[in-house]
Amino acid sequence: MVWSLPVGPGFAVPAIQDGKAYLLDRKPGEQDILRCIELESGKEAWRYAYDAPGNIDYAGSRTQPAVTGDSVFTVGTFGHVHRFRKNAQKPVWQRKLTEDFKVGQPGWAFSQSPLLYKDLVVVAPVAKDAGVVAYRQGDGEIAWRSDPLEGGLGYSSPVLATIGGVDQVVVATTAGLSGVDAGDGTILWHNGDWKCRIPISSPLPIGDGRIFITGGYGAGAAMIDIHKHGKSFHAETVFKTDKCQGQIQPPILYKGHLYLNGNDKGKKIGFMCMDLDGNVKWQSGRSPGFDWGGTLLADDMLYVVDGNAGDLCMVRPDPAAFTEAGRAHFLEGGQIWGYITLADGKLLMRDQSKLVCVDVKNP
Repeated sequence: MVWSLPVGPGFAVPAIQDGKAYLLDRKPGEQDILRCIELESGKEAWRYAYDAPGNIDYAGSRTQPAVTGDSVFTVGTFGHVHRFRKNAQKPVWQRKLTEDFKVGQPGWAFSQSPLLYKDLVVVAPVAKDAGVVAYRQGDGEIAWRSDPLEGGLGYSSPVLATIGGVDQVVVATTAGLSGVDAGDGTILWHNGDWKCRIPISSPLPIGDGRIFITGGYGAGAAMIDIHKHGKSFHAETVFKTDKCQGQIQPPILYKGHLYLNGNDKGKKIGFMCMDLDGNVKWQSGRSPGFDWGGTLLADDMLYVVDGNAGDLCMVRPDPAAFTEAGRAHFLEGGQIWGYITLADGKLLMRDQSKLVCVDVKNP
């Protein structure tokens, strides 16, 4: 361990750029707090707090910022969207999703990270008057808004995929998956075969027009194939399976196989490997079970947080068998469900009270 830093309760992890880690922390019931942390030392360089009053179940932070150039973009717990300028250490502009659009406060708070595309910052309020919205990065004005999407707002982040030569924003709602033209907000396709009443994990573009999605609460997983006929897009289901119930963490694609935390609230599958046809190659089961710990791939090694034990584990991405390459203990308590981030050999992860930096370089 390189350093450990106290943080408020929650699940947010930093985005890292140029030796700085940007964390959207929270003081429960009162404020969201953007903190800039030195990656080498763990010392806080600066912070900016803004009022965001209100209480939620599973109190605390949620989302990861997006960082580019001189700016940090955030979506806060209660729908505040900010652009911060790093050098000024304060906001350039602010919007609020609950005020800009006809959308109520989600039960477990806004839990999506902003998507940067060209000169836009894209969010998905999944509101009655707009499904996906693009703000101009420069001034925060709305560049485009899509028509409403089918279904309701979940806790999944929008992702970018290029399909049929068109850059698209892919969004998971309670009624399935939708694709929106990233340039003008036109809704291009929808698939409702996979449904999750509380979608959390983000869609994963596989390539060749395929999107993999997984969810808990009995939703299972599905592979959707999006293809273009003339000027129209069609989204067809390749397969669905209940053998994977990955509730929170997004899956990882590596050499033609999917590696993911497959646990649902009611079905403990553990960490698992699937091929792209939906066949399960292996599952770790309950030993080790991993709870809903985060996952990350770097230099041909999977880093997986065992949320039950508070350990960081190294798992070999091999479809032949589940093999741990090592583990070490760093985290404490329950609800260790945050993502993992890594830069320059320094891996950041968290529990409900601290952010930890671990050196994982191979000497």
